Amino acid sequence: MNFLFLMTDQHRVDTLGAYGNTQVRTPHLNRLAATGTRFDRWYTPTAICTPARASLLTGQAPFRHKVLANHERNVGYQEDLAEGTFTFPVALRERGYNVGLIGKWHAGTLKAPADYGFDGPHLPGWHNPVDHGDYRAYLKENDLPPYEITDHIRGTLPNGGPGNLLAARLQQPVEATFEYYMATRTIEMLRSYQQDGKPFYLATHFFGPHLPYIVPDAYFDLIDPETVELPKSIAETFEGKPPVQRNYSAHWTFDTMPIEVTRKLIAVYRGYVTLIDEQVGRILDELDRLGLTDATTVFFTCDHGEFTGSHRLHDKGPAMYEDIYRTPGIVRIPGAPPQARDEFVSLLDCTATILDLAGLDRSEAVDSRSLVPLVRGEHPEWQPDIVAEFHGHHFPYPQRMLREDRYKLVVNPDSTNELYDLERDPDELLNIYHHPEMAEVRGRMLRRLYALLVERDDRFYHWMTSMYDVGAVDHDPTLSGLDEASYR
Repeated sequence: MNFLFLMTDQHRVDTLGAYGNTQVRTPHLNRLAATGTRFDRWYTPTAICTPARASLLTGQAPFRHKVLANHERNVGYQEDLAEGTFTFPVALRERGYNVGLIGKWHAGTLKAPADYGFDGPHLPGWHNPVDHGDYRAYLKENDLPPYEITDHIRGTLPNGGPGNLLAARLQQPVEATFEYYMATRTIEMLRSYQQDGKPFYLATHFFGPHLPYIVPDAYFDLIDPETVELPKSIAETFEGKPPVQRNYSAHWTFDTMPIEVTRKLIAVYRGYVTLIDEQVGRILDELDRLGLTDATTVFFTCDHGEFTGSHRLHDKGPAMYEDIYRTPGIVRIPGAPPQARDEFVSLLDCTATILDLAGLDRSEAVDSRSLVPLVRGEHPEWQPDIVAEFHGHHFPYPQRMLREDRYKLVVNPDSTNELYDLERDPDELLNIYHHPEMAEVRGRMLRRLYALLVERDDRFYHWMTSMYDVGAVDHDPTLSGLDEASYR
C-alpha cells in the first residue's frame, strides 16, 4: 500500500464544498471526499502547529511527547522530540518504504525531516520560506519573477503600533507561488517513486491557508467581499468567559479594523483555499496518470483551524472553539465505499491508520486509533467523545477540552471554565458553565474528563485537582472527594 498525505495549515472546515460551503471553489477536494470517507467530527489534538505535527509523527498526545509550543513563540517548553521517540516515517523506512516530504516541516527546531527518514528539501518555518534556495532555483529554472507583495492589510495594536500582517496581494503569477512550486516538486517525487517501484509514503504539507493570506490577484479578488456572510460569533462580547480571550482579540487588532476589512480578509482566505485546492488537483491528477490511484491511500487534513474573525479573533490561541479544533478530515482507501462518518476522530488517528495499512505494529502509537474499520464501512465500538489540550502560544496557558455529542467543556484553571450547548448555541457565544440548571451536566462532564485524563496518564490532571483544592478551579460541590483512585 502506498500513501499520499495532503496537509494544509490553519484550515477552516467550513471552507470546503464537501462540508457544505457553496461559495468557495474546492472541486478537487470535493472529488476526493466523494470517492472516500469524509469525517464530520475530525479534531486536532491541539490547535497549534508544532505540537500537532509532532503528534502526527508519533501517535502520541502532546502532553506525552512534550513538544508543547511553536519555537517562534516558545515559553520554555521542549522544542524537539526526545532521542529514541517512536515515529512512523522511521518505521516505514525500516519496512522498505520510500518516505518523502514536500513542504512545511515545523515539527521541531534542531531536528530536520531527514532525521526522521524523509526525502525532500527541508522547508522550515511557520510561513512560506520564499528565500529558500530550492524555491529560488525553481523560479530561475522557469523564468518566473521573485516574491513581492503589496496592499498590506493589518490593524493597530493597543500601543498604537502596526498589528500583525493579515493579508497582502502577491505580485507573481500562480506558477510562481510557493503552493504551485510544492505541487510541482510533489509530482516530480511521485514520478521518481513510481519508477523506483518500492511502496511509498509521500506527504505534501502546504503552508497555507495560514495567515498572512498572500495570494495573486486572481485569488485575492476571487470572491466579492460584499457576498461574504459574517460568522455569527462576530457578535462575541466575552461576557462570562476567560479574560485572556478579550486580551487576545486586542492583540489581533480586530476592533481597530472596519467590518468591510473583515469581509475582505474572509474573502481572501477563501481565495487562498481555492489556490491550494487547484494544486491538490494537480497532484491527484498525476496520481491517476501514473496508474497509482488503486494502490494508494490518500489523506487530506490539516494541523488545526483558523479564527478568521470568528469570536473577534484571528490566528489560533487560548480559546478552544470549534473554529480551530474541528477540522477537515478525508481518507480514501482503495476499495472502501464512499461515505460520511460522525464518530469523534483525531489527527492523531492517522498514525495508527498508516501503520495498520502498512502491516506494522501500532502499539507505540499509544494515543492513536486505526481508522481502517471506519473507512471500510464497519461499525466497531468507538469512544463517544474526544479530549483536546492546549499548553500556550506567546505565553503559557494550559487548557483541556471534552467534546461530546451535544456539549463541550473547557477547563481553564486560571479563571472560569466554559460549557457550551452546541445544539442550541453552535456558535459558542453563551458560556453556561455556571447556570444552575447545568449542574448535572457540568459535574458529569468534569468527572468524565478527569477519568479520561487519568486513563491517559495525563499529569495535568494532578495539577488541575491540586489547583481545585485551593479554589483556583471553579468550585463545584459535585466534585467533592475527587481523587485519582476512584478512576483506576
